[in-house]
Amino acid sequence: MRRALASEIARACHLLHERGWVANHDGNVTARDGARLLATPTATSKRLVTEASLLEVDLRGQVMGGTGKVFGELGLHLVVYERRPDVGAVVHAHPPMATAVASSPRAEAILARPFLPEAVVSLGPVVPTVPLALPGEAARQALAPWCEWVDVVLLANHGVLAWGATVEQALLRLELVEHLARIAISAEPLGGVRPLPDAFVESLMPARAKAGLGRAADRAVEVAARLAGTPSAGKGVVACAPAPHSSTVVLEPPRAREPDLIAVVREEIMRALRESSAP
Repeated sequence: MRRALASEIARACHLLHERGWVANHDGNVTARDGARLLATPTATSKRLVTEASLLEVDLRGQVMGGTGKVFGELGLHLVVYERRPDVGAVVHAHPPMATAVASSPRAEAILARPFLPEAVVSLGPVVPTVPLALPGEAARQALAPWCEWVDVVLLANHGVLAWGATVEQALLRLELVEHLARIAISAEPLGGVRPLPDAFVESLMPARAKAGLGRAADRAVEVAARLAGTPSAGKGVVACAPAPHSSTVVLEPPRAREPDLIAVVREEIMRALRESSAP
């Protein structure tokens, strides 16, 4: 198991380098191996990563095996694993087009709203941009609210972070975001991409849930219902705070729809956080 997983990580690193999605010592990859993670070492080109060069790290970030030092952005990976027990791998890279969007003041306007049906099923109703934050706890706190709602984020001025059940799935999600960014940037001289209508997005969300694309997909039907202004039958719970990692969905009583999908999702996340921290 460990050898096969290590081989997947090394192969992913080489692919990141070959595609020009990393340079110098950029990027990092981790994968869950039981109670530990296999992680790429810091200060190493992804071109040179091998199975033998990987580190074993516990879920607190302590190195338990291997030589070398763990990369400084490990905290971002750990917060994903903490909030998503279903996640088996996390990939961070700087694919040029997606990183250009993430570094733009118009990031949310360019990529946040979906414009390809396939992206809705694979990634969900939004590709959020996590605000720029200093490395460490500030960066973790900026990322944490999104972990259970989506499977990939743009990191402002910092590239893309994607996660999934396997290294391959995380890599595919990162690949799709780069593809979307390339399309969106190509469309800018033509007036920009035309987002899918909200009702169209809502109709695709059950397909995401049916495909079982991870914990974020568990909430796909509820998110679709929330966007429509009515809770889905049988699953939503109104005005309560879920336990950590609970699959219970918190829904407010229906109210008028807002046109901005990312605003709706962000509002729901912040409300859930406020309720869970209330005395």
